[in-house]
Amino acid sequence: MGEQPIFTTRAHVFQIDPNTKKNWVPASKQAVTVSYFYDVTRNSYRIISVDGAKVIINSTITPNMTFTKTSQKFGQWADSRANTVFGLGFSSEQHLTKFAEKFQEVKEAARLARDKSQEKIETSSNHSQASSVNGTDDEKASCAGPADTHLKSENDKLKIALTQSAANVKKWEIELQTLRESNARLTAALQESAASVEQWKRQFSICRDENDRLRNKIDELEEQCSEINREKEKNTQLKRRIEELESELREKETELKDLRKQSEIIPQLMSECEYVSEKLEAAERDNQNLEDKVRSLKTDIEESKYRQRHLKVELKSFLEVLDGKIDDLHDFRRGLSKLGSDN
Repeated sequence: MGEQPIFTTRAHVFQIDPNTKKNWVPASKQAVTVSYFYDVTRNSYRIISVDGAKVIINSTITPNMTFTKTSQKFGQWADSRANTVFGLGFSSEQHLTKFAEKFQEVKEAARLARDKSQEKIETSSNHSQASSVNGTDDEKASCAGPADTHLKSENDKLKIALTQSAANVKKWEIELQTLRESNARLTAALQESAASVEQWKRQFSICRDENDRLRNKIDELEEQCSEINREKEKNTQLKRRIEELESELREKETELKDLRKQSEIIPQLMSECEYVSEKLEAAERDNQNLEDKVRSLKTDIEESKYRQRHLKVELKSFLEVLDGKIDDLHDFRRGLSKLGSDN
């Protein structure tokens, strides 16, 4: 069945700098997929991550490995076979916690698989030794037969397996010693990395305090800038008010000049006013005289009208008398004419 993925997440991948053993070197430019794989055939676990066509993590998990959280979103583990330290930066603390829990689970499964493998090796070794002893006894007894031949063949196979097992044990011991040495180096590198992390933490704390101080200073400067802006605005308003007052003052000065000019002609105006007043009083006296004369004329007119009416009446009576006289005169002339014609 091969390898199967049992857990997958995304993270930024880092590796420890092989030269300094302190600084982290980014293995990926962005967050990539990081997966746990289980190999059914070998009964082993691996962490694998691929960035494009490049394998950046290929770490077989062993019981001796330890995953360490160095911050809220960052964790690391040492791989003695790869002779490096891997670091993962997650987007949240929850993703880091899930990955760490899965690492512990897989590590425990790897330990159980190793214990079972060792039990099988010890059992096989015991059976081989027992068969070897039985085969020696059979040779001493010189027993013959098909069953003995079969047992002898099986005994030879077990001897060969025991020899191979012993060779494998030596090989594993050498590999274990190599792993221990590599683990010691990685442990030292991890301790240096932890010391660097502590130093970074202290530097980060100092930088954070400095940042807080600078922020407070910036807030104070912003407050001072706000006060300066308010003062500038007040000054601008005062300047506008001063300009308005200066304009009003100029207008008042102009009015004052006009009033001064007018005050210069006031005596002349007063003398003219007195002259006009005298003229007005004389005119009023003349007007009074004229009114008296008008009243007198009206009285004369009324009297004239009365006399005219009386004269008209008298004239009418005179005309009537005159008409009578004229008629008498005509009658007299007609009488004279008759007398002349008679004579």
